[in-house]
Amino acid sequence: MSKILVTGANGFIGQSLCKTLGAKNKLVRGIVRNKLPYNINDNIEYFSIGDINFETDWMHLLSDVDCVIHCAGKAHFIEKKNAISEQAYKSINLEGTKQLAIQSAKAGVKRMIFLSSIKVNGENTFDIKSDQNIKKGVKKIFTHDDIPDPKDFYGLSKWHAEKELWKISSKTNMEVTILRLPLVYGIGVKGNLSRLLNLVRSGVPLPFSMIKNQRSMIGLDNLIDLIFICTNHSAAAGKTFLVSDGEDLSTPSLIRCMASSMGQTARLFPLPISLIKASAYIFNKQDEINKLVGSLKIDSSFTRKILNWYPKTNVSEGIKRMVQSQSF
Repeated sequence: MSKILVTGANGFIGQSLCKTLGAKNKLVRGIVRNKLPYNINDNIEYFSIGDINFETDWMHLLSDVDCVIHCAGKAHFIEKKNAISEQAYKSINLEGTKQLAIQSAKAGVKRMIFLSSIKVNGENTFDIKSDQNIKKGVKKIFTHDDIPDPKDFYGLSKWHAEKELWKISSKTNMEVTILRLPLVYGIGVKGNLSRLLNLVRSGVPLPFSMIKNQRSMIGLDNLIDLIFICTNHSAAAGKTFLVSDGEDLSTPSLIRCMASSMGQTARLFPLPISLIKASAYIFNKQDEINKLVGSLKIDSSFTRKILNWYPKTNVSEGIKRMVQSQSF
C-alpha cells in the first residue's frame, strides 16, 4: 500500500490532514520538528526531524513513500525587515523545501504537493473603478496565471521555492502540485483570526462598520478535502492552483458571522478608514489593519474546473464550527 509523508504534522493544517488521511485508511508518515504528538493514530507513524533547512536528511524517511505533502515552513508574521529575518525565511521555506524535493525525487516519490501562499501573487486586490486604475495595473482579483508579485520576505521565499520545485520536476520523474493558500480558518486556528475571535467574544465595540472590502478565505475542512484530491488526481500534476471557498466576505460581515455563531450581536461603529490607518501607524499595527481594511480576492474557478472540486462546507457553517470549538 502506498504511503503519504506529511511535514508539519502537528501544525494547524498538518494535524487535521493526518487525522483525515488516517480516517481514510491511508498509511501516513507524519513529520514534526521536535515533540511527537500525544494522540497517536494506528495508521500514522510520527518522526521528529529537527530544523528544516539545506542540511536536513530526509532519505531515511522517504522509503515506500509515494506522495509528499509539504505543510511545514516558517509562517508569515510581523517582524522587522532585516537580513536576519530574510535568511530565516530563505533557509526554511526555500532551501528546506528544495532539499526535501531533491531527496524525494531520488527516493522515487511520485508526487509532491507544496502548500504555498497567495502572497506569491501579491498583497492586495482592489475594485477597479476607472480606466486609470486598469492602466496602473491594479488587480481586481488574483488568478492562477498571474505574473507573481510577492512583496515581502515570506512571499518571496514561497515564490523562489515554487521555482525550484518546477526545476526539479522538469529533471526528474516526480510530479509537483502547488496550492497557493489565502487565510485558512477552522478548528484550532491561531494568529490574527484567533485574536479577532477574542475581541468579538469580549463584546468590545469595533470601529469597522464603514469597511467595504472583500477577502477570500478557505475553511480547513475544504482545504483538507482539496489536498486529498490532489494526492491522486491525474490532472493535478504540474499545475498551480489558487484555492478559496468561493465566498468573499467583508470584515464587518466576517465579524457579524462570528458574533452570530456565538449567539451575540456584533458591536460595530463607524470610523473613517483614514483614522483607522493612522492609529495603526501610531501603534505599529499596519499589517494587521491592512488585512482588516484591504481586499484580497481570489478566482479559484480554474481549480474547480480542472479537479472537478467544489467546497463542501460554506463559509457561515465553517465559521460556526470554528467559533463553537474554540475555548477561551
